[in-house]
Amino acid sequence: MKKVCIYDTTLRDGSQSEGISFSVKDKIRIAQKLDELGVDFIEGGWPGSNPKDNEFFAEAAKNLKLKKAKLVAFGSTRRAGAPTATDVVIKGLLKAKTKYLTIFGKSWDLHVKQILKTTLKENLKMIEDSIRYLKKKGRHVFFDAEHFFDGYKDNAEYALETLKAAASGGAEAIILCDTNGGAITSRIFEVVEEVSEIIKVPLGIHVHNDADMAVANSVAAVQAGCSQVQGTFNGYGERCGNANLVSIMPTLKFKLGMDCLSEFAFKELTEASMYISEISNVRRQDSQAYVGKSAFAHKAGVHVNAILKNSKSYEHIDPSKVGNERRMLISELSGRSSIIDKAGEFGLKIDKGTDKAKKILSYVQDLEKEGYQFELAEASLLLLMRKAASVFKRHFEMVDFRVIVEKREEGGIVSEATLKLKIGKEFRHTVSLGDGPVHALDQALRKSLIEFYPSLKEMHLSDFRVRVLDEKSGTAAKVRVLIQSQDKTDSWWTVGVSENIIEACWAALRDSIEYKFMKDDA
Repeated sequence: MKKVCIYDTTLRDGSQSEGISFSVKDKIRIAQKLDELGVDFIEGGWPGSNPKDNEFFAEAAKNLKLKKAKLVAFGSTRRAGAPTATDVVIKGLLKAKTKYLTIFGKSWDLHVKQILKTTLKENLKMIEDSIRYLKKKGRHVFFDAEHFFDGYKDNAEYALETLKAAASGGAEAIILCDTNGGAITSRIFEVVEEVSEIIKVPLGIHVHNDADMAVANSVAAVQAGCSQVQGTFNGYGERCGNANLVSIMPTLKFKLGMDCLSEFAFKELTEASMYISEISNVRRQDSQAYVGKSAFAHKAGVHVNAILKNSKSYEHIDPSKVGNERRMLISELSGRSSIIDKAGEFGLKIDKGTDKAKKILSYVQDLEKEGYQFELAEASLLLLMRKAASVFKRHFEMVDFRVIVEKREEGGIVSEATLKLKIGKEFRHTVSLGDGPVHALDQALRKSLIEFYPSLKEMHLSDFRVRVLDEKSGTAAKVRVLIQSQDKTDSWWTVGVSENIIEACWAALRDSIEYKFMKDDA
């Protein structure tokens, strides 16, 4: 079984993603999570380039205790014409006190001439001198051949000379970089094969995702001979991002049978992806391969029917292998098998021999035609199922309500809701003010119910979303309102749809509270 080293650069390359800014504490926490998962190398940043990275390496030297992974400091070769021993970047790398270092150098003659503005010969010396000096200082050194694939295309002979200079200096691995992210997969494979015939130092791959091929390119490079893969978690990185290790690693393991992480570690992959996403403050893509919420979600009735018979029919891998789970979605595309299975998830038994599944499916199809969507709002879906199965207990009924929004000359805007409810055999008529019409309605609803259901005190709204369903209708368009509520133990989503946003909000609010009461009754 081929061993592939996993080199994570989330803390350095990933931090260059638009919208991401890690604190030192963030970087420590991510490094610990990556170590727990079992990656081989963690690139911590570029010491000397900014105060935060300097602080991180100082903190890591004192308090970061890694069990498996090796912490790596990143930097460049010495500057043109500068003595290696006194070069600022080289001194910064040594100051980081990591045993492993990665330095990058130019392998594209365009960059040497037009960006560095030095000679091709001097660039070769910069690469070899820097690596040799760092090796003499007792460091393990990897060399990132920046822009290698572009350089190889324009001037293959010189691009190879840069790799030979790195090998001569003592680089322990040479990483071929598609820095602009524009190479295609077949070309990556060809070039790696050609280079591996000439360069006998272990090769690695580092690609960007500007042509949306980074994962495929990384896998192809490994198949062609690379033994180290560099990338980031969730594909974070500058421009369109780096190669996504979350997709690469299970592909290497489960599709190609290569050794990169243990099967036990892979069961934590989805959780690790979510954890790093939370720290990065970046919303995860539901459609992300392997670990996304929708990666093993089935909606079409034909698919669900087949999945229930044999999961291999519509799943390329068992979701539990990567710590994910199968989800059956209910929509107008569903079949009776989907309804029965989803009801079972809710603890609601529906026999195949009855017409209840057909009745629920008909309800769902009619409501989704009106704009409802139950994939996220499963609390509303459960209430609908219980109504169709004649096991729903109604805790209150709305008789009527009125919401007034008034702009006063002094005091700003005031929202007032008047609500009349029937609770059992009693009626409650309440009036409440709120920060807005929905808040006022929610307050009036709570004021009416709290006497009968004190547990309502522990429930609160945690998210609120409005979607215009027909933008061509302008302000007369139908809207879909999604509300997330939570209590001490759980959170749930409900949905309402109407041309009147207050009516849509009422439907979602009503379901959110009915779901809470149903939970309390269980």
